[in-house]
Amino acid sequence: MSADLLQKQKELQEKKDELLSRLEAIQKDYRSGLSADSEEQAIQLENAEVLEEISRVTNEELQKVSQALDRIELQLKQ
Repeated sequence: MSADLLQKQKELQEKKDELLSRLEAIQKDYRSGLSADSEEQAIQLENAEVLEEISRVTNEELQKVSQALDRIELQLKQ
């Protein structure tokens, strides 16, 4: 059972790292600002809505993964 938990912990940690990288990329995109070109700005604003939703969903998934990792930690300590 402990080996299974360790494997699951490894998988969840990899997923957590992936989610954190995704959030970092989204934040980097936000920080880059808007283009001077008005047509490009319109596209960027549309994309911002999509990025906001992706960020929200990613944060929810990250929270679930973190909670699962916490539960595994507790089980491994017992």
